[in-house]
Amino acid sequence: MAHISELFDSPVAIMDGGMGTTLETFYSKSISNTPLWSANVIMEDPEAVINAHLAFLRAGAKVILTATYQCAFETFERAGYSKDEASRVWKTGVALANEARSRFLKEYSKRGPQPKIRVALSIGPFGATPVPTQEFDGFYPPPYGPQAFPGEGLDGRNSFLPGEQAKEEEATQALAEFHLQRLKVYISDPETWAMIDCLAFETVPVVREVAAIRRAIRGLQEEYGENAMKPWWICNVFPFGKLPERHSSPREVIRAALGGTNLPRPSAVGINCCGVEFMGDISAEMAEEIGSIESTGKAPWLILYPNGGDVYDTILRQWKKGRDKAHWAEELNQVVQSVRANKAWGGVIVGGCCRTGPEEIEHLVGAIDY
Repeated sequence: MAHISELFDSPVAIMDGGMGTTLETFYSKSISNTPLWSANVIMEDPEAVINAHLAFLRAGAKVILTATYQCAFETFERAGYSKDEASRVWKTGVALANEARSRFLKEYSKRGPQPKIRVALSIGPFGATPVPTQEFDGFYPPPYGPQAFPGEGLDGRNSFLPGEQAKEEEATQALAEFHLQRLKVYISDPETWAMIDCLAFETVPVVREVAAIRRAIRGLQEEYGENAMKPWWICNVFPFGKLPERHSSPREVIRAALGGTNLPRPSAVGINCCGVEFMGDISAEMAEEIGSIESTGKAPWLILYPNGGDVYDTILRQWKKGRDKAHWAEELNQVVQSVRANKAWGGVIVGGCCRTGPEEIEHLVGAIDY
């Protein structure tokens, strides 16, 4: 299987910003209060999706994420779509990113040698499917977890107790099937699969889902062969610097993602959808744990794309004003330089998540010390 490093000529690559919030801000699309998020715009206004991708590319991004984060059969069924209809929308999301890439490269051809532009398939966690969404709390209902969201102000648990190993194994396998079925939509269509350069599993809130994603990749390998596989990464979410799953940590995330030899390993791991102020400490703890894991070749890359600073209320489905992002790019560059100095990492892909648009990415391109 190809390593993520083979996609780039430099150990630092710039990624885009938050697709959904960019569509809201610049294209006046009502997204954050809909169950399909940015995937809704794939159907309603595909040109807006292309233009959002183009805005990030013109700002200097070399990696663009598809508008497919919310694409799961469960969310589309609630919105009234059959599985066949949903699958067509998902594949269209990939085609729109590829169209944006083609248009940008045509524009760029007049300026000199064409850059390498990569399309990453955005794959949200199971936590993106419940109502309210659970990326930031990790309350997964059975069979995916111990308990559904208990309600605002009520106690609950998002991790299994000692002695519940059998239930946790059942949950991990259920999550693996959830991800595998979605991956098959893309890989079963050769034209769509050829447009994708890498797979981006994003905003994962619980450790067992990291292990489940590795199982899903193994299932894909067994059915389609290792030569068909794309480089892939897993990013976890750490709201306010902590993994949502109780009693878990960045070290456990790394062990789940890179430990053991019986499952395929991602060639990159990372952090997304949390504040830039937490990125340095989390990535440093991850790097320390990598040193205790048996190496299997090339060092993993680190993926970093923090939010712009505002906070999303999953109950009200509204954004609340948060941290000032005036120095967001400079702060992120400081983290990148620290990461580059750490020999645990082979390289870094850096960009923005929610409430970061083309302007922030342009500032980031200017701030990064290559």
